[in-house]
Amino acid sequence: SSMNLYDTLTDLLGEARTYDRQITFIDGETDESRLAFGDLWERAHALLGALQAKGMQAGDELVIFSKSNESFVVAFWAAILGGIVPVPVAVGISDEHRFKLFRILMQLEHGTLFTELGLLERLIDFAEKENLDEVRHLLDERSVLMSDVEPGAHGVVHAAQPDDVAFIQYSSGSTSDPKGVCLTHRNLCTNIRAIVEATDWNPEERSLSWMPLTHDMGLIGFHLSVMAAGMNHAVMDTNLFVRRPLLWMIKASEQRATQLCSPNFGYKHFLKLFERKGLPDGTDLSCIKVVMNGAEPISWELCEAFLDALAPLGLPRTAMFPVYGLAEATVGVSIGTPAEPYARVTADRHSLAIGDTYEAIEPDAPDAVSFVKVGKAIRDVEIRIVDNADAHLDDEHIGHIQLRGDSVTERIYGDDEATAQLFTADGWLRTGDCGMFVDDQLVITGRQKDIIIINGQNYYPHDLEEIAAGLDELDLGKVVVAGATPSGEQTEKLLVFVLYRQDLDSFQALAAKVRNIIGEHVGLEVDHVIPVPRIPKTTSGKVQRAHLLRDYLEGEFDSVLAEMTPPPEVESGPADADPLVAELVEITKGFSKERNVGPDDNLFEVGLSSLTLTEIVLAIEDRYPGKLDISDLFDVP
Repeated sequence: SSMNLYDTLTDLLGEARTYDRQITFIDGETDESRLAFGDLWERAHALLGALQAKGMQAGDELVIFSKSNESFVVAFWAAILGGIVPVPVAVGISDEHRFKLFRILMQLEHGTLFTELGLLERLIDFAEKENLDEVRHLLDERSVLMSDVEPGAHGVVHAAQPDDVAFIQYSSGSTSDPKGVCLTHRNLCTNIRAIVEATDWNPEERSLSWMPLTHDMGLIGFHLSVMAAGMNHAVMDTNLFVRRPLLWMIKASEQRATQLCSPNFGYKHFLKLFERKGLPDGTDLSCIKVVMNGAEPISWELCEAFLDALAPLGLPRTAMFPVYGLAEATVGVSIGTPAEPYARVTADRHSLAIGDTYEAIEPDAPDAVSFVKVGKAIRDVEIRIVDNADAHLDDEHIGHIQLRGDSVTERIYGDDEATAQLFTADGWLRTGDCGMFVDDQLVITGRQKDIIIINGQNYYPHDLEEIAAGLDELDLGKVVVAGATPSGEQTEKLLVFVLYRQDLDSFQALAAKVRNIIGEHVGLEVDHVIPVPRIPKTTSGKVQRAHLLRDYLEGEFDSVLAEMTPPPEVESGPADADPLVAELVEITKGFSKERNVGPDDNLFEVGLSSLTLTEIVLAIEDRYPGKLDISDLFDVP
C-alpha cells in the first residue's frame, strides 16, 4: 500500500478534514467525546485566531501543558496551522515536572503557554513560592486558555515550507537541562508515510492508544500517522489506564479497535489486574490485529504471558508487534511484518560487548538472555551497526546503532554542543542504543547511554543523583543511580548505590531519606538502596556505572540486601487500635518495597507511584470486594 507523501502537516490536516472520520477521547468508563476531522480543522482555526490576537506569529513557540487530550489536539493543530511551533510538555504530579516546564519556557525564544485555568493558577502559586520572578512574569503575560477563543474567531493559515520546524519534542530525559528535538515538516511527513506503509494502515483500521500525546509514540504514531491513514482513532487518558487498566481491552472490544500500542510496563500493569479480575463477559479481542510494543526494552516472557492470558478472548498470537524508534528520528525506525508471529534470539549474556559476535544459546541455559527482534528499517531510514571507532560491523556482531535518513532531526533546540554530539563525523545519528542484525532483523541488546526507562519514560541518572545529593549526608560523587533488569525480571529496577562504610543499622535511615527525596521530587520508587565501600571511577574521574551494575547482576550485593532488616516500626498511635487500619497498613507494607508506611501517612508523600497505588487497591479489593475504587485512593491518599 503506497501513501502519498505530504509536504507539510498543514496539507495533511487539509486533506484529513475531507474524510468522514473522527477522534474519540476516552476520559472515563462512560465519559467519551468525539471530534470529527472536519470539526478539528474548524476548532483549531478558531483557537489560532485567539493566538494571533495575542500577537503570536509564525516561528513563535506554544508550550502545550494540558490535562485534556481534546484541548491538546486542538491546540497542537491551531499552532501548526499558524506556523507556530507546538512544544508538548507532560503534566506530572511532582515539583520536578513543574521545574522542567519552567526550564523549557525559559529556554524558548518566544514561548507562550497554553493551559487550563486550574493548572495556570497552581503554576503561578508555585512560581511565587519559589521566588521565580521571570517565570511569574511570563505566566502573567504570555499564557492562553481555551476560553480566550472569541465566538466566530478565525485565524490566518500560514503557508509552511517542508524545511520549517513543525514542532519540538522534549520527549525524555534531563529535567535540569531539557533537550528539545526539532522536527521539520519533512522529518514528520517522511516518517508518517513510512509508518503507514510498514503497518498497512488504511481507512478501515481503527486505533486505540492510552499513550500520552506528549510522547512520540502517542502523538506521532497514534494521532498524526493514523490520521494520515484516514483512520477512526481513540485516545484514552493515560491516567485512566493507570487507574483502571482493564478498560484498555474493554474499550478495544467496544470500539472494535484493530491497532493498539503499549510499552513493556503496560502489559505487566494490565496483567496484574486481569489475573485477579478477568474481563467482563462478552469482551471479544478477535478484532485486534496489532499491539505495537515499543518505547522501552521488551521482555519476551512478558509478551508471552500477555498473549497466553488473552488468547481465550480471541487475541491472535500474531498481534504482538515489536517496534524500535526514538524521538531524534521522529519516532519510527524499525518495524516487524504485520500478521507474522514475533520472534526472539537467545544469547549468552557474556557475549554482548561491542564488537562481540553473539553466541546463540538454549533459552533455559543459566547464562541465557532473550532479545526480541524488532523488524527491518522502515522506508527512508538506513541503519548501521558500528564499533567504538564508528567502523562498520557485520551481521550478528554487537555494536552501536546509528541512523540516517529524512526523518532524522537536524538539531537540538538552542544547543549546538548537544547537536554536535548527536552525529558522527560522517553524519550518522548516534542513537545511544546497542544491537545487531540477526536474520535481517534488528535486535536491541542494551544502551550505551546512561538512560533509565521506567514506565515508558526516560530518566537521566545524573538528574536523580543531583536530587539525592540534596541530602545533607550525601554529595555528588557519593551516590550513583542506575537501572538494571535482573535475570527473570520483566521490567527495569531502579537502584541507588551509596558510598557507605559504617554499620548497616544506621544505613537504614539514610536509605529511607534517599527513597523519600527521589519519590517526592520525581514520583519514582527506588527498588534498592545499596551501600558500597567504594565507587569505581575511570582514571579521569568518571563514575563507572557499568561496574556497579555488573556486580549487582552477578549477585555481589545479595547478602547485604538480605541483611538489611525492615526499618523499626512507626510509633503506634491510637489509630492502630482499629483492626481495619492495622490490616490496611499491613497490606500497604507488602507493596512499599523497603519503606515504612504508617497509618497517618499520605501515600503520595511517601513517594509511592500511581502504579503501586493501583496494586494496593487491588489487594484491598481482594479482601473487601466492591468497597474501594482506585479513584478513592487518589482523592484521599
